[in-house]
Order: sequence, then C-alpha cells, then structure tokens
Amino acid sequence: MGLGKLFAPIDMTVGTPGKQIVTFAVPMLIGNIAQQLYNTVDSIIVGRYVGDNALASVGSAGPILNLLLVLFVGISVGAGIMVSQYFGAREREDLSGTIGSCITLTAISCLLIMVVGPLVSRPLLELLGTPESILGWCESYLNIIFIGIVGLAYYNILSGILRGLGDSVSALVYLLVSTVINIVLDIVFVANFHMGVAGVALATAIAQTISAVLCLVKLMRMTTIFDLKKEYLKLHKKYALTTIRLGLPSGLTQAIFSMAMIIVQSLTNSFGEAFIAANVIVMRVDGFAMMPNFSFGTAMTTFAGQNVGAKKLDRVDHGARQGTLIAMGVSAVITALILLFGKYLMGIFTQTDELVDMSMRMMRILAVGYIAMAVTQSLSGVMRGAGDTMTPMWISLLTTVAIRVPVAYGIAYLTRSEANPNGRCESVFVSLLFSWTLGAVITFVCYRWGKWKEKALGDRKDMLEA
Repeated sequence: MGLGKLFAPIDMTVGTPGKQIVTFAVPMLIGNIAQQLYNTVDSIIVGRYVGDNALASVGSAGPILNLLLVLFVGISVGAGIMVSQYFGAREREDLSGTIGSCITLTAISCLLIMVVGPLVSRPLLELLGTPESILGWCESYLNIIFIGIVGLAYYNILSGILRGLGDSVSALVYLLVSTVINIVLDIVFVANFHMGVAGVALATAIAQTISAVLCLVKLMRMTTIFDLKKEYLKLHKKYALTTIRLGLPSGLTQAIFSMAMIIVQSLTNSFGEAFIAANVIVMRVDGFAMMPNFSFGTAMTTFAGQNVGAKKLDRVDHGARQGTLIAMGVSAVITALILLFGKYLMGIFTQTDELVDMSMRMMRILAVGYIAMAVTQSLSGVMRGAGDTMTPMWISLLTTVAIRVPVAYGIAYLTRSEANPNGRCESVFVSLLFSWTLGAVITFVCYRWGKWKEKALGDRKDMLEA
C-alpha cells in the first residue's frame, strides 16, 4: 500500500504547501539530474575516449538542437498547465481529450523535425563559424538525434503529463532505467566499437525511446483518472489549439533563448577550440547546478495549476512564498559546493589542466547567479500554472536578447587587446550572470504586480476558447 501511494498522483490542493511542493519536487529533481546525465556522460565519454575536439563538437551542437526542439517545449508546457488544472477540477472528459490530443500533436511535430532537422543542421553549423576540425562530428551528432527524435519528444511530453497529474515518481524511475542503459550503450558504442560522437548520439536516442515507452505504459494504466481510448487520440481542435496557445509563449521563449545562445555561440567559437571545450564543461556542471531551480519551477507550475483549478488562490500565494524560499536555500547550498569542489568536477571531463583551470574560472563567475535563478524559475512557474505564460516570455525576451547578447559582445569589444584580439572570453559568462540577476528582479516585480491573478480569477472555462 505504501509503494502504491508513492507512485500515485499527488493532490496538491490539500496539505502544507511547502511540504507538498518539496515532496513533488524531490523525485523530479533526481529525475532532472538523471536526464542531465545523458549529456554529461556523452561529454565524459567523448572527452576521455576520443579527445577534447570531440568534446567541443558535442557542445557546439547543443544550441542548434535546442532551437529545433522548441515545438516539444511548447506542447509540454501547454499540456502540463491544462492537465494540472483539469486534474485539480476533477474534469475527466477534458483531461482525457487533452492528453490524447497532445500525443497526436507530438507525433506530427516529430515528423516535422525528422525531415527538417537533417536538412538544416550543416548550414546552421557553418553559419555559426563552427571550426572545420569539429564540423563533421557536430553534423553527425545532430542528424542521429533528429532521426531518433521520437523517444526524446515522447519522454518529455508524457513525463510532463505525469507531472501535471502529480506523479513525479514514475517519470523518475523510468528515467533512471534509461540513464543506466544510456551509460552502458555509451561505453559499448564509443569505447568498444569506436563509433565516436555518433555512438553517444545513438545511445541517447535508444535510451530515451525506452523511457518514453515506459511512460506510455504507465499512462495507459491510469484508467481511474482519465481515458486513453482511440476516440481521444483524434486531434481535437479545442484541446490542440489551447495547448499551443498556452505553450506557445514558452516555446517562443525557448526559441529566442536558443537563438541568443546561437549568437553567443558564434562569439564563443571566435575564442578557439580550447574555450569551446571549456564552455562545454561549464555548461555540463551548470546543468546540474540549475536542476533544483528547474525542478522547483515545474513543481510550482503544477501546484499553482491544481490550486487554480480548485479555486484556491490564497493557497497559491502561500505556496509561492514557501517554495521560492526553499528553492533559494537549495541553490545557496549548491553554489557553495561548486565553489568548494568545482575543480574536481571539471577534472572528470578532461585530463587537460588548462581546460580544468579555465572552466573553474568561468564557473566562479556564474556561481552566485543560481540563487537569482531560483527566484526566477519559482515565481515564473507560479505564473505559468495560473495561465499567465506571456509575462515569463517577455521577461526572458528582455534578459536573453536585449540584455545578454549586447552585454556579451560589448564586453568582448571593450576588452580587445594585442593578447586578446577578440576580447576576453569571460564576457560570455559575465553577460549571463548579469542577465540572470536582472531577470530575478524583474520576475519578482511582475509577480507582485499580480497579472497572473487576473488570469486565475477569470472563468477557467475560457481556457478552451480558441
């Protein structure tokens, strides 16, 4: 009975808000860390068995991959908001229609990516000025991921639906299983079969497909909450359009963020292969450091969505305060650990002392920014869960495009010298820290302003108006 309760959906409309948020966030945090292991293990394996240039190629492919995955970000966010609100309101028919439409919408998006991705990968890499020494590896990595996109897409969508229902444990277990498979396949394909960068991409695609299948099986068994029958798999216009309308701002935010990353990646590439490799190492450690913030942000979205559905706005506000403070505390601990032990983490990826020292120098610049991001992610999660997905989008637009990109290039320009003709490479990370800090301040002000409450106070039935 205890095990059944562990895997059951969590009703976040009752109980102590902070406790419910943490109970939901912790399994998801472990799951997010496991998912980050996909990229991290890829980097460790290629860095150790192939070389620093192969490590750089995996990192250079990242911004382009993220740009072409914005469709799934939008579907996942929109589905999570709708599922959490319908679950909170106990509306079985609308819940079933939403889930079925999202599954079909994801299939259409996968076909689009499988066709477009391989066609645009090389032109985009060349446009970014990717060094010739790693261009082929980057293209190979991207094309395999795009062709095997079904697993990655459906895991993210289906696990998002499970989280919207309050079940963050099942998605965690399935991800842990696929992570182990991914690590084993990485070693087999790269260390034993010498497949290089293509090997890690193939291992990732196979492992994520397994996790997606496990999520689907779990959903098919949740017959007491919703129905997953053939008639619900039809693309119902009202559910599909509402999913897109709610998720589009987040998808656009991710697209804009990815575009900004691509523009900054061009600046990163100008500093040479060594800095590109160091940037990959920093971003891998950064991925782990940011996981608590993303986990609490998603938990706050589910918490807010369920309580808005149950029309408990006072509880939403109370949970927002508790959840944000807890997230800030966790980030403070993570920051301290990075500053104390970061150099040992960097050494896992490469045996080149120059890369380890450079990576640690950049990470020290970013460290305090994780506390600021705890505020941004938590309060943005509340706003999204209430149905206000536009405000977080505009904040991201401002900080990533209007602030980060000009600051990065501006610092690089102002620090040019004979020794550094393209400027100082620290500009990439100073600009990121500045945008994170400013974003936290703006997000707090917007949350206090309370436009999200206007969304929540409106008739929730209007959510289905096209």
